[in-house]
Amino acid sequence: MERNIIELRNVCKDFNGHRALNDVGFYVRKNEFITLLGPSGCGKTTTLRLIGGFEQVTSGEILFEGTDITSMPPYKRKVNTVFQKYALFPHMNVFDNISFGLKVKKMDKRLIEKKVKEMLSLVNLKGFEKRSINSLSGGQQQRIAIARALINEPEVLLLDEPLGALDLKLRKEMQIELKRMQQKLGITFIFVTHDQEEALTMSDKIIVMKDGKLQQLGTPEDIYNEPKNSFVADFIGESTIIDGIMHEDYLVEFAGRKFKCLDKGFMKKEKVDVVIRPEDIKVVPTREGMLTVTVESVIFKGVHYEMMVRSNKHVFKIHSTEMVHASQEAGIIIGPNDIHIMKKERVADEK
Repeated sequence: MERNIIELRNVCKDFNGHRALNDVGFYVRKNEFITLLGPSGCGKTTTLRLIGGFEQVTSGEILFEGTDITSMPPYKRKVNTVFQKYALFPHMNVFDNISFGLKVKKMDKRLIEKKVKEMLSLVNLKGFEKRSINSLSGGQQQRIAIARALINEPEVLLLDEPLGALDLKLRKEMQIELKRMQQKLGITFIFVTHDQEEALTMSDKIIVMKDGKLQQLGTPEDIYNEPKNSFVADFIGESTIIDGIMHEDYLVEFAGRKFKCLDKGFMKKEKVDVVIRPEDIKVVPTREGMLTVTVESVIFKGVHYEMMVRSNKHVFKIHSTEMVHASQEAGIIIGPNDIHIMKKERVADEK
């Protein structure tokens, strides 16, 4: 049976009167890869630092395997952290950087050598023991930082935007490498990023945060396909979010016509937000469309075209392998499965 290795209960954190985290609660399963995702200032790094013991909660509890570690100092927690800037020792070679924690523990030299070689093999840097840190690329330094953390055999590895300084190609390669390492070692990873694609690529679960509050927790598929609110829908991937009216269960009106949908439980004539992903809109000849649109712009993205189209005052973003030239008309089809309805978060004040 899966068990919780980390649990946060009603955690709040204040900095000089500012509430950085507000009543945050979630759990992490053993051997899970979980990502804290959100824009800058949302509280994700603060959450990570609280788990690592580098900050203390204002209120609430943090549990490790059911034991309260809220006031426990960092060195007593069974977690290690990899920071964005790696914090490697430039005056030490690769071997000394990786083995630093084991030397502090006064471990046997032969065992240290064996473990360092195992770690270098794991991060695909076999034979780099004598290399200078300053001679390594950013991606190689990042792998050394991970090896240094993993050699201490933590039960949980905290990663604070460790891929942020890498170029796009290397970043994508390291996403795959990190997931491979996590699966091979069976260690729980808690990863912080503001990159939606990164979170979707690597995570077993994603926690979306905004303004110090948890917005949604779920699998990448749940977060992407069933966002809980318009913020999550807009932040995860790309979406068109427009005003609509729910006439009855499974029937919504937007852009001047009624559409069948799969949503229910709203009041009749309730104002709602309608969320549509760009890849879910099908482009067809004008006479076949549910709506007639005019193409305002076209950008070639490699695997698809990105088109901005307008139907009266409503603008839709479309990703399609079929291209329609700017200023031309086309039809669009949106199926019931591709329409996501959510309650209005903010209703404009009536005058």
